[in-house]
Amino acid sequence: MRKKWFGLLVIGILSIVLVACGDDGGDDANSSDGGSGDSAGLEANIVTIATGGASGPYNIIATTLADIYTSTYDVNSRTQTTGASAENLNLMADEKVEMAFVMSDALSQALNGEESFSEPLEGITQIATLYPNVVQIVARADAGIETIEDLVGKRVAVGDQGSGVEINARALLDGHDITYDDLQVDYLGYAEASDGLSGGTIDAAFLTSGLPNASVLELSETLDINLVTVDADKVAEIAEEHPYFIPFEIPVDMYDNAEVVATAAVPNALVVREDLSEDDVYELTKSFFENLDQLANSHQAASDISLDTAGDGLIAPLHPGAEKYFNEQ
Repeated sequence: MRKKWFGLLVIGILSIVLVACGDDGGDDANSSDGGSGDSAGLEANIVTIATGGASGPYNIIATTLADIYTSTYDVNSRTQTTGASAENLNLMADEKVEMAFVMSDALSQALNGEESFSEPLEGITQIATLYPNVVQIVARADAGIETIEDLVGKRVAVGDQGSGVEINARALLDGHDITYDDLQVDYLGYAEASDGLSGGTIDAAFLTSGLPNASVLELSETLDINLVTVDADKVAEIAEEHPYFIPFEIPVDMYDNAEVVATAAVPNALVVREDLSEDDVYELTKSFFENLDQLANSHQAASDISLDTAGDGLIAPLHPGAEKYFNEQ
């Protein structure tokens, strides 16, 4: 009888050990499988992503990214609609958001305390260089505006005050010896500028974003518009002072345009707070690049994001967590 009970006791202990080993193996599999499952949590409980206007690519792509972070890491990840780059950078410096989409020109000025930034901002690091933000200067067809020089004397929306759109609008105009005194300036975001063009209260608007811009798409279906050209040689000349500008061409039929349209572009940047842990930013970077297809499905602009070019033209210091991920690749 003793032998029988002893045998049952041994079997029971072995069963417990085997189950425990099986559980450990499952956790290891989850932790090595690209960041999904309970074992791939974050130290941070909240990941707020600062974006831009509600209809812009920043907001659309970031909303998908926040959903990915929430489902992957079981954190409260959400977007915050803002006036875009300058506001995003100030929010990050004030530790009110963890991550943000910004334009490289605004990032450069923020780190150097230039233009609308009265002093250098601290605590901001970069995860990657993203897709190009294309300067789309849209004019009513009846306004007689073909080139950027034709904006003189016209009613022009230049983006929200202090936004990345407004910062590069001012730089491009200045490069053509045009000041705000030469225009009738309105500080309007994407949706408001589109409404102003439709209603005839403005003649032209800067709507700088990835391609296509939802507001411009909608506008092109209801109003005769011109896409205003910016000469490539002039962009190269301006880039000598503002090296984040690159010449760019808007493809045929992007907005029912019969020809390519020469303009300028500024690369976007994904930035993150410096005080986030290396492990957290490693995971956030990894999930970002492993889900590029899903991000591109949310907005076409994200299809131009590539791991191969993510380290090109970095403006801010690379966060150690992002650097760790890139080194592994």
